[in-house]
Amino acid sequence: MVNRCCIVGCNSATHDRHGKKIENGLTFHRFPAWRRNHGDQVSEITKSRRLAWIAAVRRPNITFHSIPMSMRVCSLHFHSGKPANEMYNSHPDWAPSLHLGHTEMKATKTARYERQEKRKRQSTDMETPAPAEDGADQTLLIECDFCQRRRAEINRLLEENRTLKCELGQRKMDENFLKDDNVKVKYYTGLPHLEVVMGVLACAGPYMTQSSKVLSPFQMLFLTLMRLRLNLPIQHIAHLFFVDRKTVSKTFSDTINVLHARTSPLINWPGRDALHATMPHQFVEAFGKRVAVILDCFEIFIQRPSNLKAQAQSYSHYKHNTTMKFLIGITPQGSISFISKGWGGRVSDKHVTDNCGILDKLLPGDLVLADRGFDIQDSVGLMCAEVKIPAFTKGRCQLDARDVESTRKIAHLRIHVERVIGTVRNKYTILSAKVPIHMVLPCKDEDMTFLDKIVSVCCALTNMSPSVVLK
Repeated sequence: MVNRCCIVGCNSATHDRHGKKIENGLTFHRFPAWRRNHGDQVSEITKSRRLAWIAAVRRPNITFHSIPMSMRVCSLHFHSGKPANEMYNSHPDWAPSLHLGHTEMKATKTARYERQEKRKRQSTDMETPAPAEDGADQTLLIECDFCQRRRAEINRLLEENRTLKCELGQRKMDENFLKDDNVKVKYYTGLPHLEVVMGVLACAGPYMTQSSKVLSPFQMLFLTLMRLRLNLPIQHIAHLFFVDRKTVSKTFSDTINVLHARTSPLINWPGRDALHATMPHQFVEAFGKRVAVILDCFEIFIQRPSNLKAQAQSYSHYKHNTTMKFLIGITPQGSISFISKGWGGRVSDKHVTDNCGILDKLLPGDLVLADRGFDIQDSVGLMCAEVKIPAFTKGRCQLDARDVESTRKIAHLRIHVERVIGTVRNKYTILSAKVPIHMVLPCKDEDMTFLDKIVSVCCALTNMSPSVVLK
């Protein structure tokens, strides 16, 4: 559609479908609209402005209620090259006033505008304003004083806004909140210092989908770590980050999925050469360099399922509660090298070990340390490996000296896996609370639960902190 300047005698036109630019840099502007739904004052000003444009153009086919869509006024007819703001009705460019193709509009408005600007400058310089020349000038002076008071109020509000933003920025849960304070980093995230947090962000950040433009990738990670570390209620975190609870819930879920995918490699089964090169001396003294893994199970309380079969499968006679059981394996150096998926609390330690996949990682000659409940000698023996468990005292009055010494060595070294389990639980308290039932349901199109992912992430993050085993 061709847009033409409707001023009599002006031949400016554009073929641009947006009606904005042409080759010589002119701009084309539509007639102002009458805005009737924004209050009486705006309605009156916009109506007067539309009438002023129509009066300036003076074309018989342009009326208040009938203006062809192609009709525009080009920038040649404005002093500043474009129309002034619609609320600035004293400005000479409030309506077209140059080269109108008929008798030029009187310069009364321009002269008044210049006098008004002069008085503003005099008032700014603390000079006495010039005496009013007539009644109209006196009215403009009164309006100018009103504008000055309004401007002073706006400046006060702007300053108050800046102060509030500064205070809010100091409380904002972002990088600056944790900067140069490792105590705060450990308390809120469980990680040793901010550099480790930023390392996790660099690994997972590119894969995070921002469910809310309010939260940055760092805040999404920080929110998730706080939830894992302190097990804060969703509503509490929503208040801290100034978002609604649905945003917190979705952010936590999405970020756990990303962290699980990106940090799972941190739970790594080391090769035999790596194990031998880093074997702590107390293990070497007791069993040489044969120890490959120390096993144990830990249980997490869950809400009681409504399904009777699920209740039976998840009820732990050891904990006297409904639980999910996880098998954990650590290296002699104290890092977590294996974590199973969750099993119902009723399942035995032997059944979990035989079916979780850890036996496939053993090599011939490996030595496994475990507790008495792990009756897995036959299963481990099939892999040409060996398992060491404390001697049983049931049915025996006293252990012989050989069994006592063997049990002492095993207990002294196996205690490290319990220390690691305690570290994971204490560091990420979400694992010590009763988990909602929806977290133990299988994830969509996956063979694991959301709780499985949380436990895996907590173990991976624990591996990023110093080991509990003294080298």
